[in-house]
Amino acid sequence: MTALQEAGHKHLLRVLSHTHWANLEILEALQKADAVPEKLISLFGHLLSAEKVWLERLNERDSSSLSIWPISRLAECGALIQENHSGYLSFLDQLKDTDLDTMIPYQNSKGIAFSTSIFDILSHVSLHGSYHRGQISSYLRLEGYEPVNTDYINFSRLEE
Repeated sequence: MTALQEAGHKHLLRVLSHTHWANLEILEALQKADAVPEKLISLFGHLLSAEKVWLERLNERDSSSLSIWPISRLAECGALIQENHSGYLSFLDQLKDTDLDTMIPYQNSKGIAFSTSIFDILSHVSLHGSYHRGQISSYLRLEGYEPVNTDYINFSRLEE
């Protein structure tokens, strides 16, 4: 194991901690809103469902029966945030630093076969979530609510 591999593993743990924190921040903002448009719950549900699909793929389980647009209630979002976080922590806990380059075979939602490294999948989960949380914050602003700043740097400042 190289120092770079060890640093990559530690960084991924931190990035996934940010993902969890940011998801909780969005959930709290949506819960505080008087009337949350369905499109926001659907978009947040998509983000969380996609996290679940990727977790299943990382564990080399069939994810074809999971929808990436299934959620319609905030309570479901809260439960899935916790389930995903526990699942990713468990996955990373049994992962060795040298495993990050391991290729994971899977099929996308259209049935097309791919193989992607663990490191790239975990990076994608983080970046995909950041993209959609940004969309949600923009929609909140348009609806007259304060947008949620879930930038990584804000998360990192919490630990200073």
